[in-house]
Amino acid sequence: MSKINRIDGRDYDELRKISIQRNYLKYPEGSVLISQGDTKVIVTASVQEFVPRFLADTGAGWITAEYNMLPRSTQNRNSRERERLRVKGRTHEIQRLIGRSLRAAFDIKKIGERTIKIDCDVIQADGGTRCASITGAFIAVFDAIKYLYDEELIYKFPDYKVTAAISLGIKDDDILLDINYAEDSQVDVDLNLIMNEDLEFLEIQGTAEGNAFNREQLGKLLDIGEKGIKDLIKILKKELNI
Repeated sequence: MSKINRIDGRDYDELRKISIQRNYLKYPEGSVLISQGDTKVIVTASVQEFVPRFLADTGAGWITAEYNMLPRSTQNRNSRERERLRVKGRTHEIQRLIGRSLRAAFDIKKIGERTIKIDCDVIQADGGTRCASITGAFIAVFDAIKYLYDEELIYKFPDYKVTAAISLGIKDDDILLDINYAEDSQVDVDLNLIMNEDLEFLEIQGTAEGNAFNREQLGKLLDIGEKGIKDLIKILKKELNI
């Protein structure tokens, strides 16, 4: 159990306050504003009536993602990535992570030959932006698929497993759940965890930022992370009434 005093007064295994506003935008088939502490991300899910070439004539669908941090989502203005002529490696890696996670969450073979394009725009960053993007994207994609079902573009709602993501860190042997930027910038170990409602792992990203960590510490990270995922999934199920 952690003895550290967190700036915002939370317990070591406590999520930040989470707010989810569905149908946040008028035009997308699915849209969400997710707030996790002071991190805020607008997530949209757009239905496109085509698939990548490698899926043509297979009958299967596809889910892919883009991720972007707006210039003043951080304390100092960042240049838009289009001004740099290419997408940063970090952005590319996060986009692929979001896409993989959501393709694992839904049976995309059952949405027909169409693509659901996720756009995650971070409007305020205070740590855990990729995790908030994944958690919000689950609801946005769910609503986009519900649109397909309600419009009778598909006749059976695809199988799915509610999926969420959470960040953790180790600071001076203390394990902290759902770290904000101030904590993230000081931790010795940084870990992002993506799991589904059956507590199956979709992805584990763990990095020593300063000090190495051992198997026992990894086990504790996963235990506390699992508790956070359970809390998130409970929130998502309540929001979706499932």
